[in-house]
Amino acid sequence: MEFIEENAYLYTFVYYVVTMAAIVVSLFIFELVTKYKNWEQIKQGNIAVAMATGGKIFGVANIFRFSIEHSDSLGQTVIWGGFGFVLLLAAYFIFEFLTLKIKVDEEIEKGNTAVGLISLLISIGTSYVIGASIT
Repeated sequence: MEFIEENAYLYTFVYYVVTMAAIVVSLFIFELVTKYKNWEQIKQGNIAVAMATGGKIFGVANIFRFSIEHSDSLGQTVIWGGFGFVLLLAAYFIFEFLTLKIKVDEEIEKGNTAVGLISLLISIGTSYVIGASIT
């Protein structure tokens, strides 16, 4: 592992690959927990779904940014990033649960950009709080 840490290009590449893999896995998990099919909706031009999905992508990437910055090893980065993702996923469920008058997934699937924007901002905002707490 020292060889990777001594080579800045290789170090960057390895952390890039790990982060991209984490984003792909997290998008797969979000696809399972949402009531709509993210990529089908995006293909159809649903801006609300694109905003919500973009917020999730940014949120995971931002958590890994903090995780890379504050971890001493790749393993520690993955653990913190994974834990941060679980917290981000919890924020998604809390948002859905606390909005009693709005069914978030249904509104996003219908193309409600206001709900999509709030979902995006919750993912981004939560990722900064999660990231800032990574030690």
